[in-house]
Amino acid sequence: MDRSERVELAVLCLIKDGDRILLQNRVKKDWQGYTLPGGHVECGESFVDAVIREMKEETGLTIIKPRMVGIKQFPMKNGRYEEGRYVVLLFTADQFTGEVVSSEEGEMEWVNRSEISRISAVDDLEELLQVFDDPDLTEFRYLVDGDVWTAVLK
Repeated sequence: MDRSERVELAVLCLIKDGDRILLQNRVKKDWQGYTLPGGHVECGESFVDAVIREMKEETGLTIIKPRMVGIKQFPMKNGRYEEGRYVVLLFTADQFTGEVVSSEEGEMEWVNRSEISRISAVDDLEELLQVFDDPDLTEFRYLVDGDVWTAVLK
């Protein structure tokens, strides 16, 4: 049995300022709506360095002491994990310096947590935020059956 598999690594970060969180209104056709900022981990890059770099590139902020709180995973192709897994490390940060800027990925906006259900968010944002909010949860995983993707939180 082969113990290795094809994996792409990425990071997302929930940047908090009191009751507000920083969201990106993504413009790419494959995943539109408000979501957490993030991006790919470069080959050989530490995960912490990757989230700091990605937040600087996408938000203009230099986050301080990011903390990993969980993981999100889903199949890369055809809904089958056997064809590769996309692994997203989930971080949170409430200390930062700098001014918020937007990027070609989308506009950045501070949003009150109480307003999340009223904005045009990506399909799984509210479920994903449960992993950040509940200390008993650390995993968000998609199970795929045909065209149906079901989020499983553990």
